[in-house]
Amino acid sequence: MTSKESRSNTASNKRKVFIVDDHPIIRDGLTVLINHENDLYVCGQTGQARQALKAISELKPDAAIVDITLEDSDGIELTKDIKARYPKLPVIVLSMHDEAIYAERVLHAGARAYLMKDAVSDKIITAIHTVLGGEIYVSDIMAKKLLRKLAGNHVDAVKTSVNNLTDREFEVFRWIGQGNKPSRIAQRMHISVKTVETYFARIKEKLDLADSAQLLQYAIKWAASSERL
Repeated sequence: MTSKESRSNTASNKRKVFIVDDHPIIRDGLTVLINHENDLYVCGQTGQARQALKAISELKPDAAIVDITLEDSDGIELTKDIKARYPKLPVIVLSMHDEAIYAERVLHAGARAYLMKDAVSDKIITAIHTVLGGEIYVSDIMAKKLLRKLAGNHVDAVKTSVNNLTDREFEVFRWIGQGNKPSRIAQRMHISVKTVETYFARIKEKLDLADSAQLLQYAIKWAASSERL
C-alpha cells in the first residue's frame, strides 16, 4: 500500500467536520484542535453562509460548527437553512454571548449544541462527539435551566420582552444594538430597507417603545449588558 493510499484510508475512517466562522484565526484554531483527534478531521471552512451551504452539499460533512455572527448572514438563519436541506446534519453553534441569551433560541432553530467561545478549547471535542452520538450538548448550568423550564418551574427563567421577538426580529434588534442604520442592516440581511423598517415597527410594538430613538437606546443598552454577562 502506498503512503498516499494509507493517508486516504486513514481519512476515510474519520468523521468530517465543517467550520463556518467569520474569524480566520478561530477557524484555524478549531482546525488544529479537531485534526489532533484520531477520529475527526476538518474537511473545509468558510466565513460566509452562502459558501457554507454550497460546500456542505459538496463535502457532505458529519457535523457543522457555525458562529452566530457571519460575514453575510446570521448563524441562527444559517442553522435553519442547514436543517431544512440536511436534516440529519448536527449543527454546533458558537457565540461570544452568554448562553442564557442564545442557547434556547439556537436549539429551537435546529442546532444540537451551543458553546460559548471562551470554552471552545476545552469543550469543542466533547460537543462534537456528543452531537455525533445523537445527543444535545449545552453546559451543565444551561441543562439545569432547560430541565426546570420543562418541569414548569419558571422562577429562574429569564423572561423579557426581547425573548418574544422572532428570530428575524431578534437579528434586526442585534444589528440595531451594534449601531447599524437601516440601510446597513438591509445590506447585511439581504433584504430591502422597507422590510427592515417593517421589522423596526414590529420590534417597537413588542417592546412597547414609542419611537426609533427609544428603540436605538434600548437596543444599545441591551447589547452592552449582554456582552458583560
